[in-house]
Amino acid sequence: MRQFSVLQQILAWSVHLFTASGLLAGFMSILAINDEDWRTAMLWLFLALFIDGVDGTFARLFRVQEVLPGMDGKTIDYVVDFITYALIPAYFFFMADLVPGVWGLFMSFLMLLVAAIYYGKTGMVSSDMHFVGFPVLWNLIVFILLFVVTLSPIGNMIVIILFSILHFVPIKFAYPSRAIRFKNLTLAVSFFSVLFGFWATWIYPQREGWLSGMILAGLAYYMGLALYETYLVKKV
Repeated sequence: MRQFSVLQQILAWSVHLFTASGLLAGFMSILAINDEDWRTAMLWLFLALFIDGVDGTFARLFRVQEVLPGMDGKTIDYVVDFITYALIPAYFFFMADLVPGVWGLFMSFLMLLVAAIYYGKTGMVSSDMHFVGFPVLWNLIVFILLFVVTLSPIGNMIVIILFSILHFVPIKFAYPSRAIRFKNLTLAVSFFSVLFGFWATWIYPQREGWLSGMILAGLAYYMGLALYETYLVKKV
């Protein structure tokens, strides 16, 4: 069995701690939500998103799986993802009163239940590296509803119900960093969507129509790509 140096082990542990630090960003988001500081809360969730987006690169760079075979980084990642992509956004949705009263509570319950069931699916990620069904991205949905568009409470309910159903519709959604087709374009769309999203959050409560349009165009790209990958790409 190969022996790794102390430095290699420290670096590997540092990657796991970096992944887990997404929970710290999530905790700070909760504190901001409690203060009804929606802008700061979403900025902390953007930090959690950034951590999740780059930790895999560090893991591969420092060969974490080989250096620490007794640690499962994917499990750590799943824990952090569920909290920052499902639990906190559901709380955010409820506290922001996007659907007032008991129906808002029911919508938050729905988000949590479908997210938990989705994580339990076998084949959540397909062999050609796509999420099967809309992935657990309730942070994105709450961001859209609060920072990008203005819908009625009924409209917000319809959005939550629609994306809850899409969790279980066998449509293939792109896994940006591991895409096979249109990888560079998908990565570019992802980069600019996050950039525009950060910008929209930074200027909140002010809104810029063109900025909202660019964010929705990015979402439309992903939805269109999902339909293309599911129904137009020839099955091998």
